[in-house]
Amino acid sequence: MLLKLSQIKRTSAGVIAALFLSATTLVTYAATPQDAAKDDPILRAMQAELEREQAQLLLPGMQRPYFIEYRIDDFATYEAVANYGALVREEAGHQRIVRVTVRIGSYDTDSSTIRGDGSLALAAIDNNPEALRYSLWTATDEAYKNALRAYSTKQAALKRFQTPPTEKDFAAAKPNVYIGPLVALDIDRADWKRRIVDASGLYATDPEVRASSANVQYSSANLRGIAVNRYLVNTEGTIVRQGYSGYNAMIGVGAQAADGMQLARENGTTATAAKDLEPWPAFRRRVIDDLKSLEALRNAPVVSAEDYHGPVLFSGDAAADVLNSLFIPNVEAKRPEMGTTARTTGVYTSSFHAGVLPEFLNATDDPLTTTFAGHSLLGAYAVDDEGVPAQPVDIVANGKLQNFLIGRTPIKDFPGSNGHGRAPVGQGAQPHAGVMIFKSKTPLSADAMNARLLSMAKDQSRDVYAVETLGGPLAPRVLYLVHPDGSRQLVRGAVFDELDNRSLRSGIVAAGEDEYIANSLGIVPSTTIAPSLLFDSIGVKRAAEEQQKLPYYPPPTETQAAK
Repeated sequence: MLLKLSQIKRTSAGVIAALFLSATTLVTYAATPQDAAKDDPILRAMQAELEREQAQLLLPGMQRPYFIEYRIDDFATYEAVANYGALVREEAGHQRIVRVTVRIGSYDTDSSTIRGDGSLALAAIDNNPEALRYSLWTATDEAYKNALRAYSTKQAALKRFQTPPTEKDFAAAKPNVYIGPLVALDIDRADWKRRIVDASGLYATDPEVRASSANVQYSSANLRGIAVNRYLVNTEGTIVRQGYSGYNAMIGVGAQAADGMQLARENGTTATAAKDLEPWPAFRRRVIDDLKSLEALRNAPVVSAEDYHGPVLFSGDAAADVLNSLFIPNVEAKRPEMGTTARTTGVYTSSFHAGVLPEFLNATDDPLTTTFAGHSLLGAYAVDDEGVPAQPVDIVANGKLQNFLIGRTPIKDFPGSNGHGRAPVGQGAQPHAGVMIFKSKTPLSADAMNARLLSMAKDQSRDVYAVETLGGPLAPRVLYLVHPDGSRQLVRGAVFDELDNRSLRSGIVAAGEDEYIANSLGIVPSTTIAPSLLFDSIGVKRAAEEQQKLPYYPPPTETQAAK
């Protein structure tokens, strides 16, 4: 996927960042910035232009910048997509984006805003030093002029408030030099194209599922590969070069039930290296199981129309989705608007040192954990995207919130970065989780978790629920009605009610000893490791969705398609 400059400037962080993935372990050298840059033509050009701008960037009668940062994101992408047993798209691209940040004022009060700052430009991909420096020069000129305007506007806005901000606008950081190995796409494209073509056609060719092929309305498989090399220099003396790569193979199948309800199964395999993706036999088995599950959902009854409030057991997969949605964004400490006294945005703004999880749960974000249970972790990194070394942060201890994830924008009680300023490609850095690990002090085995659920069902003389996986905004995709005798019945068409931060704080009664690894290729690469969770009271009700009409006639058969 290649982007034009006009597209870069108007594209949201989420769209650009959906392309990019995980970190590789960096190699650190004890060197001066000059030593680190001398063998790399990109760093050499960046540092030379930075030194020139630092000496000369000053409009008559205006302030000189106190801080300048150059970042170049060099990224290569590959994607192949297959539908219904045929390749429909194959794309590869290589591009570089320059991002320049210029700050006017001082660390106490500067030109920055919560909406971000900086200027973007496309950069040469052939290491031509003059072309690279020209891109940096034009972006610096624009960023400087933007910063002057922003600083003037901000000074006027601050006069409207009785009490000035108590925290600095930007935290100083010690200069760091980290030089990591360059990464490149490394994937057998021909082999993976064959795999996704075969996978997307299994609904019609495999004897285990061919009988229900007429019910399948879409069957798609895709592979993405991304390699990003990021270069960073700033006027504090920091120089960073680090690379990260990631690969993702996905399958998606969908159908409608007889009443028109839309149903789907979508999942896949993700890793930092293509060789660590699922081998073909395992990926093929995944597709077959998804198709069987889809047909079972088509034939499953709709969840009861009577609202339910009671125990629900979440698998590690489902629990990770809940924590990713309700917990993690609220500990990524984004600074609130000027004039407010809030510590941060989100529901935990007043929860510092208060209970946010049950007392038997702890949460730590440790970007330095590169592998877990033999799996590579997408969220691992050694230095963040503001040049600050990564560090483990104990977020929750004994259920109480002890820390936030912080970049170089201070908030109340947190004056400096803890190495969690992270950026999508071409975008500014914001606090973001790396490898978030949830652990119970009293973990239960899978059998014990199920026994606890059944005990609650018997005590309350009613059926309860267990959810295997979610789809959409905290909506159960594979949900079972669990009877007191332990038997289970698949149901469909449910949504959760009252699944919120209050239920995280006071509704979790047990956690499993299982450790599900959820590698995410979202806005910024991240990993969540979570156990299964048992809630004592969650609402389950029938979804109020209008059902779509079924197709008026069946899909073409193999014979018809061949004519």
